[in-house]
Amino acid sequence: MTVMRFVRRGLTFLRTEVFVLPSRIIVLLFALGLLALPLFTDDPYILRILIMTSLLATFAASWDFLAGYSGQVNFGHALFFGAAAYASALINVHAGLTPLVTIPLGALLAGALGALVGLLCLRLRGAYLSLTTLALPIILVSLFFAMPELTGGELGIRRVQRITNDRVINYYIAVVLMLAVCGILWKIGESKFGLILHALREDQVALRAAGINTTRYKILAFTISAVAAGLAGAVYGHFLRSVGPATLDVQLSFQAVIFGVVGGMVSIVGPVAAVFVLYPLTEYLADFEVFSAFRLLIFAVIVLLVLLFMPRGFVPWIRDRMETVCQRCKNRNTATRSSCRVCGTALR
Repeated sequence: MTVMRFVRRGLTFLRTEVFVLPSRIIVLLFALGLLALPLFTDDPYILRILIMTSLLATFAASWDFLAGYSGQVNFGHALFFGAAAYASALINVHAGLTPLVTIPLGALLAGALGALVGLLCLRLRGAYLSLTTLALPIILVSLFFAMPELTGGELGIRRVQRITNDRVINYYIAVVLMLAVCGILWKIGESKFGLILHALREDQVALRAAGINTTRYKILAFTISAVAAGLAGAVYGHFLRSVGPATLDVQLSFQAVIFGVVGGMVSIVGPVAAVFVLYPLTEYLADFEVFSAFRLLIFAVIVLLVLLFMPRGFVPWIRDRMETVCQRCKNRNTATRSSCRVCGTALR
């Protein structure tokens, strides 16, 4: 009975929430395509690129949850990614615990670090918050360099245990993690909690005047985002079998920002789509001698073109051509509908 109830709820969700909008159907087909890919190819190069893409997509989605939904623009988001990677690797190498234990521990540490950062940055907004968070991973790297016996210094930590030696299982771990984390973040963003985060982004003073504890929601947003980034970072370290200062690099933080802005913020899907377009493209161009020296330039040109012609990101730009928003209830509908699917208001 429990299984049948679960199946019925799943079918109802698909009928009422997914199949009603073209954008959600595309997301569903994309997810099914990723899950089915190993049935058609087990090429190590393709699987490796998609594993890295999935982990970066999880990281970018976690940044979008914090910066897009709650308005806390974090320029040092690699802090959570790298801290979890280092924690998981250190526990694995020095304590000998299995990755199935060290990855959750690394994510929990990242979550605690997120709560601490949120608490420290409570009174900061805008550029002051962004610049403060930018300094945090740099400080952590300096601390790691001061303890080379423990952290490996500039060389990092080597001989980290892999989750599994089977590349197809590694692929499924990365893809399922991405789909699960992004699904949870999207669901939170669409809930009452997400509505308060939207209000927090727009006007903190009005939200506080309404009796909402903004401190609590800020810290929770930092914590949830940090746990999601930490899961990606911990799996990343075990997949590459090494963790170094690159996991805390400023460039990694700004990659999340670029993916979020190019794909479209406040959507979770936008940054994921941007990663799946831009990262494999740059890696593919690196295989050609003609383009390898110019791949970053090509990357920059694509980003500039998107920002010029699609300032909200290419995912909202595409979605707005397929769907319309009801002015009364703000729910999205297919562009061909004449009335809203929720409240029945005329759309034309």
